[in-house]
Amino acid sequence: MGEISLLKRSLAELIGTFTLVFLGTGAVVTAALLMDGWIPLLENTFNIGFDISSWLAIGLTFGLAIAVMAYVFGHISGTHINPAVTIALWATKRFPTNDAIAYIVAQLIGAALASFTVYFIWGTRSLDTGLGATAMFDGVTYLQAIVAETVCTFFLMLAVIGVAVDKRAPAGWAGLIIGLTVAISIVAIGNISGGSLNPARTFGPYLADFLLGGQDLWWQFPIYAIGPILGALIAAFLYDYIAGSSAK
Repeated sequence: MGEISLLKRSLAELIGTFTLVFLGTGAVVTAALLMDGWIPLLENTFNIGFDISSWLAIGLTFGLAIAVMAYVFGHISGTHINPAVTIALWATKRFPTNDAIAYIVAQLIGAALASFTVYFIWGTRSLDTGLGATAMFDGVTYLQAIVAETVCTFFLMLAVIGVAVDKRAPAGWAGLIIGLTVAISIVAIGNISGGSLNPARTFGPYLADFLLGGQDLWWQFPIYAIGPILGALIAAFLYDYIAGSSAK
């Protein structure tokens, strides 16, 4: 079997990111709409209405979507479906520059298409939920949100390199482990930053929301670019230091 072309691998990334964002943000929109009319306690602005069971359902949806796409396209594109992952693999010389650019463009397009599809299916009421966008919660500072995204993307990237990239890892577990890492991270920091861990996951809803007349949240986008990219880079370089050159 010949090498799969960059176009086909990029298409796999587009579809994979579309699936992740559509299913994940669709779960967020559904959870928010099911709680329509619920008023959070005024003295607890940390709580917007999602209890721990809602965050668990949302986290599992994102995590299982990643796991499914990892098993579907992992042998084709590697299933990055996350610009932070692609950048970290590029920075550690595991991925060529031209491929990295193509992957990131495909991921952003896939995420945007997913958010417009969410709007088409759920209708204008989905704009009231921000199309499932991630944002800082009341009482959370910009720096706290960046650190939360950095820490949890660090965990994600460790899982990616440790079970999917390092050839010494047991075969067949990558999709499940990476998906579970994302799921439990979202449960942990959902009420801090929304638990993005992925610039594309935030980019899609932000773009669609803005163009469709919803909220303008672009001033928060640096949180979801700086945090995930920084966390992924730290994890990638630290893993290489710990595991040695044979990890590549």
